[in-house]
Amino acid sequence: MRALISSLLLLAFSVVAPASAQESFQPLRPVATYSIVARDSATGEIGVAVQSHWFSVGALVPWAEAGVGAVATQSFVDPRYGPLGLELMRLGRSAPDALRALVSSDADSAVRQVAMIDAQGRVAAFTGARAIRAAGQHIGAQYSVQANLMEKPSVWPAMARAFETTRGDLAERLLAALEAAEREGGDIRGRQSAAIVVVGRTSTGRPWTDRRFDLRVEDHPAPVVELRRLVTLARVYQKLNEGDEWVTKNDMPRAVQAYGAATSLLPDAATNGEAVFWTGISLASAKRVDEAIPYLRRAYVADARWAELVTRLPEVGLLPNEQALVTRLVTEMKRPPR
Repeated sequence: MRALISSLLLLAFSVVAPASAQESFQPLRPVATYSIVARDSATGEIGVAVQSHWFSVGALVPWAEAGVGAVATQSFVDPRYGPLGLELMRLGRSAPDALRALVSSDADSAVRQVAMIDAQGRVAAFTGARAIRAAGQHIGAQYSVQANLMEKPSVWPAMARAFETTRGDLAERLLAALEAAEREGGDIRGRQSAAIVVVGRTSTGRPWTDRRFDLRVEDHPAPVVELRRLVTLARVYQKLNEGDEWVTKNDMPRAVQAYGAATSLLPDAATNGEAVFWTGISLASAKRVDEAIPYLRRAYVADARWAELVTRLPEVGLLPNEQALVTRLVTEMKRPPR
């Protein structure tokens, strides 16, 4: 049955659509870009990251599914490589087999550049003969980097070196590859958008849980720099969520540790009062008021309206309904830091 479904998918992919329909998914200009698909051998996480001088590249190039694999489809991009590649891998085909099958069914494969990696770390890439130079790829152990319309042909080798030598989790190593591409010159036309998707080793059936990172920079003068900022912010909220989970389990030492990690990742409260505010509220709710106040003061420095929000929380059960507690929190958070 799986073989039959695979055959039907490939048949549908190879059917030539009318010109009006083709225009809906085949740009007349190349989504020239550099990207990386990779798997973390230690955690089993799978990811894809990309940057391009093209608006909202994250809507077209990167595809990933927990327990299945990841795809980057670019150059004169056909987005169907993403969902169809994932479907073929979900049905049991390896990434090399899935890519080979789709390329052989694509009458316009000469203008494509595609890479795929599956949940076992098997990886494949294809650069068509008509991809605009400098264009090429490098396949390594459980990763592939690929680029087209680059300033020079040293871009993707630099990405490979950065990915192999950078320590950290998969998101950190993917970002390092993008940053290396920028240092090497990147897209000959400049930069505009970027995206990163990292998913877990196996599917939980809850995509919102499976996606460790799913971030896009649609239009920015320095999209890779902005993408790193967003990844850092995502780590902050992951730690905040972890702290909340420990609170529900009545394990305040671990909650405080997680909250501390969150706020240390984003030390400038003026840029985001959210993290420090809710850390303070969680501590105050646990009767650790003295520990809560410094966090709430940082939130107040970011925006004085956080003090008003404190007064609204008891009515929805997010603070004990104790007027003395609320008054103290509001008064103390308005005091200048000593």
